[in-house]
Amino acid sequence: MRTAVALQPGSTRRWTKSVHPLLMLCVTVLGLGGCGEKKAEGPPPPPDVEVVSVVQQDVPIYSEWVAQLNGDTNAQIMPKVQGYVLKQNYQEGYFVQKGQLLFDIDPRPFEAALNQAKAQFAMAQADLSKTETDVVRDTPLAAQNAIPQKQLDNDIAAQAGAKAKVEAANAMVEQAQLNLEWTKVYSPIDGIAGVATAQVGDLVGATTKMTTISKVDPIRAYFSLSENAYLQAADKIASVLRGTRKDKPVVVEYIQANEQAYPSKGRIILVNREVSSQTGTIQFAAEFANSEATLRPGGFGRVRIKTSENKGALLVPQSAVIEVQSAYQVVVVSADNKASFRPVKVGDRVGNNWVITDGLSVGEKVVTQGFMKVRDGMTVNAKPFVQTAVIEGK
Repeated sequence: MRTAVALQPGSTRRWTKSVHPLLMLCVTVLGLGGCGEKKAEGPPPPPDVEVVSVVQQDVPIYSEWVAQLNGDTNAQIMPKVQGYVLKQNYQEGYFVQKGQLLFDIDPRPFEAALNQAKAQFAMAQADLSKTETDVVRDTPLAAQNAIPQKQLDNDIAAQAGAKAKVEAANAMVEQAQLNLEWTKVYSPIDGIAGVATAQVGDLVGATTKMTTISKVDPIRAYFSLSENAYLQAADKIASVLRGTRKDKPVVVEYIQANEQAYPSKGRIILVNREVSSQTGTIQFAAEFANSEATLRPGGFGRVRIKTSENKGALLVPQSAVIEVQSAYQVVVVSADNKASFRPVKVGDRVGNNWVITDGLSVGEKVVTQGFMKVRDGMTVNAKPFVQTAVIEGK
């Protein structure tokens, strides 16, 4: 840009390129719409939220009780004879079969006892043979009065005594044979063998627990009901145990310690004979198939039984319910996409859903994702919510 500059009289007129910087800035800004003027911005877009409609359906109501697992049969393995353990023949923690050899006890003392019993049996048989010969010889002599009758009577008594000694000696042989056989300790059942409490070289006896074998297929879950709860369901329980129930049997689920439902469903197989005077409860047992031995004796979990059904319950996903200091609320989106916070009352959880007992109606839309961006009365951009699969009864 060129600017004309006035000169003093007598001087020669000329052009110069010198321009004030502030003047240049104002000219530039004016060319863009005025110095200091800002362009107006539009309102922010409404936040995106995911919504789902309130649904109505019949849902089962479940009751749960703490349960502890135990084997169907727990065999305490104790030896029947006293002796030193020579060998352990099973692997701890693994399945064993009925009749499988578990331990060897030193058999030598029992072999010696068996040999002695056999010798005594042979001596008793020899005495019996002698008395039989005496009776055969003296019977005709006594008939001919060749010998006194008393002598024959003595022979007959000696023969009876010898027979008794033979029977006693034979019993001793059988007992010695049993003792020798009992130096081999076998499993009485199929099951899982526990850790051995008797080691090689230990002296064991009839009161020594060497290990435990647990039959775990099926396995039992023991739990207790209060007397009041038992009386409320006594008729149903009795019909189930008698097998006279006409509809479907009561299904029992087992919830493991990791909160996962055990795949196989069980059934009630035991109601104890009495109510405990100490706890006021009555013991139950449910039986579950356990072919893979996933469940082990001593484990804790929960049993779940369907006790009733909630007809026409209103359901929303659990992610749609906001809990603040034991109070519950949801964000409801109206037909014109206006969001509002509304207090509700909740019931039982059913899978991934929550039963709403008050505060919502069927078909209303509630926010499941994104309610942290929402303020009461705000317009939102509602998108459908895709709910994950619900595991029945969980």
